[in-house]
Amino acid sequence: MGAALTERLDHTGVEYEIFECDPDLADTAQFCEAYGFELGDSANTIVVVGKSDPPVHAACVVLANTRLDVNKVVRKRLGVKKASFANAEATADLTGMQIGGVTPFGLPADLPIWVDERVLSRPRIVLGGGDRSQKVIAPPTILEAIGAEVVTDLAKVAEP
Repeated sequence: MGAALTERLDHTGVEYEIFECDPDLADTAQFCEAYGFELGDSANTIVVVGKSDPPVHAACVVLANTRLDVNKVVRKRLGVKKASFANAEATADLTGMQIGGVTPFGLPADLPIWVDERVLSRPRIVLGGGDRSQKVIAPPTILEAIGAEVVTDLAKVAEP
């Protein structure tokens, strides 16, 4: 994503940092442990699919210490009877990105981006950087700058 990601981030007008990482450590828990970040500062972008004909999708941004409420909130917002996490292949087909690197910056224009309200409470968040070799560190206002919709209770607090 390189230059395209930087251009999209610059367009937000929000300060950010690109953090290079080992692609083998890009998955959230491994990344946080290896580089000293808190799970509560890591905001995962998760693609979901609503089972309909044709299928409907959304990208959801939630803190790593929470769990996306797919069965209630996401399903209702998509207007379907069943919803689930998109698998790795569907995520790559839809976004052009691998799981562990999915970023909300540069997603297809017709893919809604929903952000759990808890994300906005953090002073900074770590987001995927478009591939597994980089992350984006920025204040959560960067998500509002790209038009993401804040959703109350999009995620639930994860049980320990």
